[in-house]
Amino acid sequence: MAKKLRRRLVILLMIIGFIYLNNTSYLVRPTGEKPLLVAHRGMHQTFPMAGIAWNTNTARRIYPPEHPYLENTIPSMAAAFAAGADLVEFDIQLTKDGQFAVFHDGVLEYRTNGQGAVRDYTMAELKKLDIGYGYTADQGQTFPFRGQGVGMMPTLDEVLTHFPDRAFLIHVKSGDPKEGEVLAEYLKHLPAERLAQLTVYGGAQPIAVLQERLPHLRVMSLATMKKALLSYLALGWTGYVPPAIRNTQLQLPLKYARFLWGWPHRFLARMHKANTRVILVLGDGRWSEGFDTLEDLEQLPPNYTGGIWTNRIDRIAPALRAKGKFRAE
Repeated sequence: MAKKLRRRLVILLMIIGFIYLNNTSYLVRPTGEKPLLVAHRGMHQTFPMAGIAWNTNTARRIYPPEHPYLENTIPSMAAAFAAGADLVEFDIQLTKDGQFAVFHDGVLEYRTNGQGAVRDYTMAELKKLDIGYGYTADQGQTFPFRGQGVGMMPTLDEVLTHFPDRAFLIHVKSGDPKEGEVLAEYLKHLPAERLAQLTVYGGAQPIAVLQERLPHLRVMSLATMKKALLSYLALGWTGYVPPAIRNTQLQLPLKYARFLWGWPHRFLARMHKANTRVILVLGDGRWSEGFDTLEDLEQLPPNYTGGIWTNRIDRIAPALRAKGKFRAE
């Protein structure tokens, strides 16, 4: 009996040792790569995250402006790249005439002088709106960008044409599978090297359409990420990377990422080999909280080489550059 118990104990210790050695980051050599910086909505006007809900009018609670840029515009994206972004995130919605407008909100009246939804208008009509109309930092006493955003809502095609060699993260705001179909039809005409610079995320149904029609395009939805992470939690301890977590993107809240097998460096090495991009966000992942202050950056693992989600690329990129952690062009 004692002999059997010792044998089982030895086997258990061997299994524990295998799991530890197979997943510890202490045995992973630093790659020397720099973090990838993701500028959420380009350079934009930020706001306090406390107390927001899905339908909060964030344009009415911005901080006092420190720069002139408005989210999801070509100037804001250019400023973000100039500041040091490797990847710019923006939002798209289908218009009445079948184009993709680059705009975030579900309703126009929060930020613009329009009413209703993007889908109710043609792109030509949306171009007449002032997208800076609704911003205020003092509860409506002044509107610092009113009159400055007329004609500045771009199309998806305008963005990709203006930045022909830049990488983007495209957010499909709708859950309508039709938007996936229209987007797939547009993207299929792009060369493979251009598609490799693009990642699309959003609702489960449009992303499923894109995944089926453009299997080489990197995509992500809550459904794909859940499937990927569950499969990895079940099998990743062995070092095996399941198909569900390959060629995709993971936007991980930092407080949950630390529970993944091999976190941080062995996990990142596995994902790099599987062509999966890992982007860390703050908070619980619902409200696009980013690493926006120097204090936020201190929470990153030492020698972290994955993606960093930020709403303040103008602050974060210079801070990382000063520390020698800036990605080389």
